[in-house]
Amino acid sequence: MSKFVIQPHFRLHEWVAEEKGYFDQAGLDYEFREAMSSKKTGGHQLGDKVGAYQTFEKGRDSDVSCACHWTVNVAASSGHGKLFADAYSVSPCAIFVAPDSKVKSPKDLAGVPISVGYQSGSHYATIQALERYMPQSDINLSFADGLLFSRLEMLVDGKVPAAALFSGPYYFLEQLGFRKIIDSTFMMASMVTGDPDMEDVKKYFSALRRAQRDIDLRPELYTHYYKNEFPIRFHDQMDTDRWGPGERIVFEPYTKATFEESQAWIAEHGIFPDGNLGSGDYAKSIVSFAAE
Repeated sequence: MSKFVIQPHFRLHEWVAEEKGYFDQAGLDYEFREAMSSKKTGGHQLGDKVGAYQTFEKGRDSDVSCACHWTVNVAASSGHGKLFADAYSVSPCAIFVAPDSKVKSPKDLAGVPISVGYQSGSHYATIQALERYMPQSDINLSFADGLLFSRLEMLVDGKVPAAALFSGPYYFLEQLGFRKIIDSTFMMASMVTGDPDMEDVKKYFSALRRAQRDIDLRPELYTHYYKNEFPIRFHDQMDTDRWGPGERIVFEPYTKATFEESQAWIAEHGIFPDGNLGSGDYAKSIVSFAAE
């Protein structure tokens, strides 16, 4: 049987579990792969309109991966894996502008290009945050500026007027004095891909639960791990001792009602131009130990 493949994804948990030996202690035979290494900056940019959903269509290398819950929802409903329904996570996210920007409030963002990841968390979350302040026609999303760290670099270099950032980049921009215009914190979900042994999936999440407890207790001991995925150009500027814990895993179910409400919201907002959100069948789209 092949080893269970683990890839960190902008959060601290996998790094902490690896450091503490929690995967080994759970009896998991695994391989730890760095998907977004700071040494491989090319992986930080996938191009215009290539986002989280497209990586699920292509196929991810890890047995369990994560993305915003909207994309995992649709990808699982479309047969690109199974949504793990026994937990979800919550990540801090916000729309930022430069310190000297004329944008002071959410209403000032009407018509302003906002860099987001296509069919990724920042795409959905930005609409969700701003639609209380303006019609959707005034929300000007730009998909040309790449994934998380590419958007960070473009905003820091003054090449874009606004960007939606989460996790480590969120804290970095706060440290640099960039102005947070509106919070857009959002849910993430996990996707089980391929055909891993479900006992291995259970071991994996038991290790992450232990890591979450450690992060909750002493986050300052682990925030240095953000550097592992950040572009090297920023390392000398980063003071991760000032940063927060980022994404938090919540070991509560991603329910059928949540699944269906999210599908309805995505359809209403036309996130997928062809309108195809998959089968919409919750039972066929998820895996859950609670149902065993």
